[in-house]
Formats: sequence, C-alpha cells, structure tokens
Amino acid sequence: MGRRRRSRPPVRGTGGCLCGAVRYEVRGPLRDVVDCHCAQCRRTSGHFAAFTAARPEDLVLIGSGGLRWYRSSATAARGFCGVCGSSLFWEPASGGRVSIAAGTLDPPTGLATAAHVFVGDAGDYYEIGDGLPRRADGDHGIAIPDD
Repeated sequence: MGRRRRSRPPVRGTGGCLCGAVRYEVRGPLRDVVDCHCAQCRRTSGHFAAFTAARPEDLVLIGSGGLRWYRSSATAARGFCGVCGSSLFWEPASGGRVSIAAGTLDPPTGLATAAHVFVGDAGDYYEIGDGLPRRADGDHGIAIPDD
C-alpha cells in the first residue's frame, strides 16, 4: 500500500496587497477584528487600523516578492508591500500571532469588529461611537479561536 499523504489544512481566508505583489492564505482560524487607534497605526494607514490575527504557522505567503518588513518599535514589526505600499501585517516581537490588516482580506471574511485599543491616541477628527469595548492600552483580551 502507498503512503497516506497528510492533507493540508483548508484555506480559511485569502488576501493580498493592492498591486498583487503580495498574496497570502490563512489556513487556521482568524480572530475578530480589533481597531487600533495608536499613533503608529494611524501614521502607517492614514487613519486607525483594523486588524484580525492568526497564528504564524497558519499564514502562508503565496506571493511575497514585494513584502518588506519595518521594525517600527522595540516590540513590533510591520509588513507592507514595497511596490504599492499597502500595510499588510503587524507582528509582535514576542511572537504567537501575526495581525493581518482586515481590509487586505478577500471577501467574504465572516469577521466582525470586536473592540478598540489605544483609544487615548485616537485622532481628534473622529469619534468612536459604536458601543464596542474600548481600551487605553493594547490588551483587548480577544484570542484567536481554537479550530
């Protein structure tokens, strides 16, 4: 008898940058979206940033020719497309997850916004009025679901 091939986990989501130089698949569960209002997210995205997250081993790069990483602080790096500039990923130095810019996912995502973080850094030109939980820090407490 032949060997039984180990099957790959099913694709749970796909996405990429504006120009297509970076494409990815997510092969595990995605956390609901957290809106980050910190100054760094606002500067890299032009507004607040909306991120879901997956385990690093569940993020599979299909096309990564344009992917560049920028160490934005001692605690995190940001992945973006060096061709079109799309903000794609945020990864803490401590590991354990990769945050994925929710707007880079192909629809339908099946996700919902669950919380706001770093609300004290929010821009002065908008209000957060959706009734979702708000945190002054980044500790939103929303975990990546188990399979």
